[in-house]
Amino acid sequence: MPDTTLDRPTADSRAYRWRERRLLPILHPQVVDVDGLLGIDRQKQALLDNTRRFVERRPANHALLTGARGTGKSSLVKAMLHAFGDRGLRMVEVPPHDLTDLPDIVAPLRGRDERFVLYVDDFSVAANDPALTALKTALDGGVEAPPDNVLIYATSNRRHLMPELRRDNEEYHWVDDELHPGESTEEKISLSERFGLWLSFQPFDQDRYLDLVRLHLGALGDTHWDEATEKLALRWALERASRSGRVAQQFARHWAGRAAG
Repeated sequence: MPDTTLDRPTADSRAYRWRERRLLPILHPQVVDVDGLLGIDRQKQALLDNTRRFVERRPANHALLTGARGTGKSSLVKAMLHAFGDRGLRMVEVPPHDLTDLPDIVAPLRGRDERFVLYVDDFSVAANDPALTALKTALDGGVEAPPDNVLIYATSNRRHLMPELRRDNEEYHWVDDELHPGESTEEKISLSERFGLWLSFQPFDQDRYLDLVRLHLGALGDTHWDEATEKLALRWALERASRSGRVAQQFARHWAGRAAG
């Protein structure tokens, strides 16, 4: 059985995950078509433009995607690999708790012809988390210059990547008739501001949710749509208290699976 751990990327792998301080090739990367992501046109275009500049070796920014769960943040990042993999884009999935390994992750990528996106999904840190310092250093650069072929794309349900606590409000103070945040809030804001591209994702309304249900049903070969199907799709969302893209896909699988049986 072949060894699937690497010290450095290989020419025949497009996606990797960082685990136990090694790069592991992902043999079957998830294929996400950017055209299949609905309701996030502005965010799609912004990330496509940024990634296109990156693979064309023009200046580009680290990106932070924040907002409601199930609205396409992670799918949009993964879609970049499908869109630009043929043009040299590669992706390394890095668990948030392994961000302290960033210098070791980046070392074998530096100087290669490929362009690497470090994908950090569902990122949130506490104020004293070592990953916080590691990420700040990676985004701003320490003594060692950051490689020009590596960007960080992070997703988070938290606007500033860190928990918003009640005591943070108590730190606000007035200076010359202006309200200023306290140290804790400043630290949280300073981390998110290190990302040059900041994309926000809002919850879907009912019409957009139903559009997504129809899209996923069509992808599963079920093109029938009537009032009864719509009511069941809405009830499915109501029971889960969410009209997200993830919930729409789950309903489509449930409905198409029943029809196929």
